[in-house]
Amino acid sequence: MQFKKISLILLLLLALPGCANNRQNQNPKQNQNLNQNQNQSQSQNQTISSNTNKVNSKNKPDINKSTNSKSKIFSPIILDNTSSIQRKTINWSWAYSPRDNSTLLSKYHGYAFGETSKKIIYLTFDEGYENGYTASILDTLKANNVKAAFFVTQAYVTGSFNGIKDIDLVKRMMSEGHIIGNHSVHHKSMPSITNETIFDSEIIENETTVNNIRGLKMSKFFRPPMGDFSELSLYYTQKLGYKSIFFSLAYKDYDPKNQLDPETAKENLLKQTKPGMICLLHAVSKTNAEILDSLIKEWKSEGYGFKTLNDLP
Repeated sequence: MQFKKISLILLLLLALPGCANNRQNQNPKQNQNLNQNQNQSQSQNQTISSNTNKVNSKNKPDINKSTNSKSKIFSPIILDNTSSIQRKTINWSWAYSPRDNSTLLSKYHGYAFGETSKKIIYLTFDEGYENGYTASILDTLKANNVKAAFFVTQAYVTGSFNGIKDIDLVKRMMSEGHIIGNHSVHHKSMPSITNETIFDSEIIENETTVNNIRGLKMSKFFRPPMGDFSELSLYYTQKLGYKSIFFSLAYKDYDPKNQLDPETAKENLLKQTKPGMICLLHAVSKTNAEILDSLIKEWKSEGYGFKTLNDLP
């Protein structure tokens, strides 16, 4: 009898470690299954998140997206003899010149329009001298997240208004992501300058003035004063690596003593707005400073977006 009891006890002792080992062997399997389930769940969540991001990306319009990169570089035309190039002055008309002079513009990298297949506006301002409104214009552009181009003369860069140096405004333009364009040294009618050395100095000296100021860099965009040009002036300009930037919308806003009332000016601009247009506004205009915010908002409400000259096709 005692022998049987001892045998049973021995059997029980042998069985218990086996049960413990079985429990230990089962737990890793369960943990492994749990880990696999967690990994599968995380993978599913990542897939859902990825798909959601793709959907959101597709739904976001890119009409307002600007690369804000450097202007596309081109190879200029260089001739040994320019005697065959026309020297006749052509006065720019925003209503007719883009069409009538499209061949010349295309040949010598001149622009009046950008991308016309979408409702895009390229906003530009001419700065011959300061009249107290540029700071307000910059405030409005910043508030509406719109980047523009400011074409400055040398007199503007070196000048001042009410004791405040204009260069501080130019620095602000650059720091806020706007383009600094070239509007010449003396604001002369460029086709009247047929000597290439003198012509070049009008552009190069202004560029040097800007680039010699720490933190500033002039972009290779030239706005011919008064919009005057000739085939020769377009040739000289592109030879310097510059694109000639004209305009397909403007109005008589450059005389501070003869300003349109704000509502009339805004109505006229909205009426003439076209996809891909390069719009010229003068920063000396009190009217422009007053209507700019509502004008931008109205353009946006009509489905227009804004790009910079760096995005020109």
